[in-house]
Amino acid sequence: MSGLWVFVCGPSGSGKDSVIDAARQALSGRSDIVFARRMVTRPVQPGSDHDPVTAPAFAGLLQAGGLSWHWQAHGFCYGIASHYADAVRAGCLVVVNGSRAHVNNLPPSSGLRVVRISTDPERLAIRLAQRGRDSEMAVAERLARNATFAGMPADCVIVNNEALADAGQRLADYLTGSARPAEAACLRTPR
Repeated sequence: MSGLWVFVCGPSGSGKDSVIDAARQALSGRSDIVFARRMVTRPVQPGSDHDPVTAPAFAGLLQAGGLSWHWQAHGFCYGIASHYADAVRAGCLVVVNGSRAHVNNLPPSSGLRVVRISTDPERLAIRLAQRGRDSEMAVAERLARNATFAGMPADCVIVNNEALADAGQRLADYLTGSARPAEAACLRTPR
């Protein structure tokens, strides 16, 4: 039996981390749906959703085959531990908080699904400014970079413009397959 990798991607400020967390809470009783923890060569900050790892330790994991997936973004290395591949092989659905650039370069696969979290540009700009992590120039660069991924293929697109609980439920519905097409829980784009 084989499960699936589900990469959830979206721009900084789209609420991706919060949507994933809401879905995780909604599906807490499901042992067949696993939410992977990312390892990142960045210290933990308030609201972080990753396990910090040093650059040398990350390189060691990569060399030893300890990572199922890895990529670089914003000057940091990101990785998903290889034990999550065991869960996929056992038939579980493993949800990964991923990178649009990394996922966009992966070949189509029957064992891989992509969910894209999006929000309107004005709301995105406000959220990025409110976070206070980036300078005005960095926010402008992030917003400009989003145009590169505007038409990124995805199996499901969740627009996170309204209540977080709604977007989290749409992700949970997609993961459990309980959303009916007529409910338009996801906008489908070719992949």
